[in-house]
Amino acid sequence: MSTPTRRRRTPKDELIPLPEVLDELGISRPTWYRWRNRGLGPEARRTPSGRICVRRSVLDAFKDELEAA
Repeated sequence: MSTPTRRRRTPKDELIPLPEVLDELGISRPTWYRWRNRGLGPEARRTPSGRICVRRSVLDAFKDELEAA
């Protein structure tokens, strides 16, 4: 019988806290919420502790879209 394996996230899929996301995008918190309300920003998740985070892969894809525009 095989032992169950835990699926591990790749380093590319780490969760990035909102302050780091804002710094990386070079935007302010009000801009973040304005984008979010208009459906323009990257998909974010709220952790069980209440922090807002974005997956690294989602943030990278969002930044690629911004560069392409």
